[in-house]
Amino acid sequence: MKPLKQITLDDMGHIALGGAFLGTGGGGDPYIGKLMAEQAIRATGPVQVIDVDDLADDALVVPVAMMGAPTVMLEKLPRGDEAISALRALEAVLGRKADAIFTIEAGGLNSTIPIAVAATAGLPIVDGDGMGRAFPELQMVSMTMAGVSACPMTMADEKGNAITLNTVDNLSTEKFARSITVEMGGAGLIALYPMTGVEAKKATLRGSMSLIHDIGKIVQEEQAANRNCAQRLGRELKGIRLFEGRVMDVDRRTTGGFARGTAIIQGLDSFEGREIRLHFQNEFLVAETDDGTALATTPDLICLLDLETGVPITTETMGYGFRVIVFGLPCDPAWRSDHGLQLVGPRYFGYEHDYVPIEDL
Repeated sequence: MKPLKQITLDDMGHIALGGAFLGTGGGGDPYIGKLMAEQAIRATGPVQVIDVDDLADDALVVPVAMMGAPTVMLEKLPRGDEAISALRALEAVLGRKADAIFTIEAGGLNSTIPIAVAATAGLPIVDGDGMGRAFPELQMVSMTMAGVSACPMTMADEKGNAITLNTVDNLSTEKFARSITVEMGGAGLIALYPMTGVEAKKATLRGSMSLIHDIGKIVQEEQAANRNCAQRLGRELKGIRLFEGRVMDVDRRTTGGFARGTAIIQGLDSFEGREIRLHFQNEFLVAETDDGTALATTPDLICLLDLETGVPITTETMGYGFRVIVFGLPCDPAWRSDHGLQLVGPRYFGYEHDYVPIEDL
């Protein structure tokens, strides 16, 4: 993988596709963030991408993101300035300007909104993130494992409201911020986990922006060649084609600030006569057979791809009749530690599965 040095208009299509893939069904559709980033890049020029090791030790690094249920984001579009408002509010609390923008998760809408903020603020963006994919809750980041506090955290909505949070731990940050997000109409823009350069070097999952870009490029190249990208992605990312089938039912509800539910997929071709269930909380978390045997579980990635085009499908857009590939990918090794599994393992979400690496299932 060649490191990405800058993000131009030509790169945004690749990044949006790659972000949708690593979003594992969640993180929100990156299309709106793509449009916001393209508008900002047209106005200010390309965004510089920097290696975290190039940051000064005393630099201020700020992640920015959208928080809420992806189903809400389909209808409640950002006005456009909420993310920069959250950044400015956090800078005011800290009493200094940010030196770089950080991507909290390498998937969905939150892989593109930080680019828009970086372009607008005239700041570089770090080639890394805090998840290596998308997870549904704020404390589920490598910064938590590195001992970095989520607070002070600022939140902004499309009405001009801005709120600052200070909590006792990162799980409490998630709980309070989720309640506020619901009151904001189900979605809001946030700035949190302010880090020094020293902290960022310890906490960053590296190379995420370059990986997002490369995945999107693979998807587009395979589409241009009239091939489904699953085979090449499997080869280059050590991924596994878990299942192929047709979506027969989706039980989806928006509750507590999340999109939760289950999708039932009936097998096609070599998988005919079999059925699996995909359980999700914003992101796909567990894939299991109809007898309850796990095919893949969080923190490994479970991605849904269109069977014909290879385009990633999100939890809020999948529907009856979709012909899909269920694709699995090993997670970043950091999540396979004891601390990582406490944060994002299947039992945290209430599933009766012990984590087993996807390549061993």
